[in-house]
Amino acid sequence: MHCNACILLTESELEEVSYITKAKSSLNNHTVEIAGEFNDKSTETIAKELTHILAKHGYTLSTEKRTQPKRWSDFKIALPAAIAFAVGFVFLQKAGLVNLVGGGNVNYGTAFVIGIIASLSTCMAVVGGLVLSMSATFAKEGDRVKPQLLFHAGRLISFFVLGGVIGAVGSAFTLNVSATFSLSVLVAIVMLILGINLLDVFHWSKRLQPSMPKFFARHAYGASKLNHRLTPFLVGIATFFLPCGFTQSMQIYTLSTGSFLTGALTMGTFALGTLPVLGLVSFSSFSIQNSSYAGIFFKTAGLIVILFALYNLMNALVVIELIQPLFSL
Repeated sequence: MHCNACILLTESELEEVSYITKAKSSLNNHTVEIAGEFNDKSTETIAKELTHILAKHGYTLSTEKRTQPKRWSDFKIALPAAIAFAVGFVFLQKAGLVNLVGGGNVNYGTAFVIGIIASLSTCMAVVGGLVLSMSATFAKEGDRVKPQLLFHAGRLISFFVLGGVIGAVGSAFTLNVSATFSLSVLVAIVMLILGINLLDVFHWSKRLQPSMPKFFARHAYGASKLNHRLTPFLVGIATFFLPCGFTQSMQIYTLSTGSFLTGALTMGTFALGTLPVLGLVSFSSFSIQNSSYAGIFFKTAGLIVILFALYNLMNALVVIELIQPLFSL
């Protein structure tokens, strides 16, 4: 288990099982407690049956505690790859070819890149779970394409519109230098926690990850079980409220923009960055988690997110004129 999305996904799937009345997952110790009518089934048999249910999401159940190797050797490739990305980022910005970050703010290019990383990370497992669940629901009617298109349309539209709403709400407040600095630091801290989580070597950091109240997230996930023509579109809209730390960090930043258009374009671009991978999840069984290179990828992505966090933190210090801009265009 990697994040709060794992809690939501495992609990929701297990509570769909006919003989289970309650399921409670724990991110701290990677366990799930279940209650129900099990008759004379052994714990090993139950674990095997429930593993079959959760396997499509990349989870397995065991009656004995398993130790997950941290695989520090992955950093031999992940670290150079992240450094190469950082060098390329600086080069492109200095050359003016792309303006990923400018003026101390997260720009649309950054939002798009973070969207790509988010869509490949395990923090997006719950959205993939929504897609798979919805696919199974509508496949019974032989309709595999239209629901997926409606889902992605709802997702893109909701991120654009609701992102604009958050930006407009921010415009109602006059953000002074101190408030802008505080929001920038908050975004940097959230991204730093997300990056450390992606490294998957410091398990204590998972407790620090922010999450949407479970009430909203659980109802958003439950909507995918409904079989109605507009359900995919509504589920796509609901993903705006699901417990993805990357989404929440972008929402916090969007509040600081104080503009409907800027907020809408920022969140819309972020959602657009998630589209390619989620599209693959929709129409195939693609999953980076099952790849033998998953550890290298997640550590590389984690290091890149940490670099973004540190960059945003330095930009925040620039805002209060504590340091000079690191890069000047």
